[in-house]
Amino acid sequence: MYTSHGQLNRDALIRQHAPLVRRIAHHMLAKLPPSVELDDLIQVGMIGLADALSRFEASQGVQFETFASQRIRGAMLDELRDNDWLSRGARKGQKDIETAIHRLEQELGRPPKESEIAQAMDMELAEYQALLGRVRGTQLLYLEDMNQGGEEGESFLERHVADAGADPFAQLRDQRLRQALVQAIENLPEREKYVMAMYYEHDMNLKEIAAVLEVTESRVSQLHSQAIARLRTKMRAH
Repeated sequence: MYTSHGQLNRDALIRQHAPLVRRIAHHMLAKLPPSVELDDLIQVGMIGLADALSRFEASQGVQFETFASQRIRGAMLDELRDNDWLSRGARKGQKDIETAIHRLEQELGRPPKESEIAQAMDMELAEYQALLGRVRGTQLLYLEDMNQGGEEGESFLERHVADAGADPFAQLRDQRLRQALVQAIENLPEREKYVMAMYYEHDMNLKEIAAVLEVTESRVSQLHSQAIARLRTKMRAH
């Protein structure tokens, strides 16, 4: 969209891409604790959209929506980092879950069941599932950074492999990291693997995933949190 003078029409582009900001905010909110407000994410995302408009150059060969998506998401992530949005109790809960998973994996030689994790934490299953709901968000920066591409669509891992340049040791390390992450996802329990695939590969929201799995949205959130805890446990060695 351009003005009669051949310049980008900022107001028209902002109106056109406002739904993109809302879509990214809704997708991100699903991984955040209830204390984070949707309107706050949208407000920050609109700032990211305006920043994208000021920085975009068509000569870069990137579509504006792709470029803007990264700026919008980046603005939201920066805001969440800067404002220390996760409570100390939630951080402790996430760490306790990961510790229990790690210990059980060593003892059992397989991914522990949900009931086994709850028992290891001296919790009733319902209590443990409630904790999973409360700790959502501890994993946002971890997988959001790993999953999202750069300005030309490459993944976090691909950017870092490229940054390794001529250093074969750094490149080998990053290739191992990529392989370890793929393997860790492949070894997730089936239902958790489905949640990860639908959420990150197919960009489905919690409501859509819940409909496919025939469970509640809160249950999908719990499965997502538990899957991330398993992945974090696996990836610590890398």
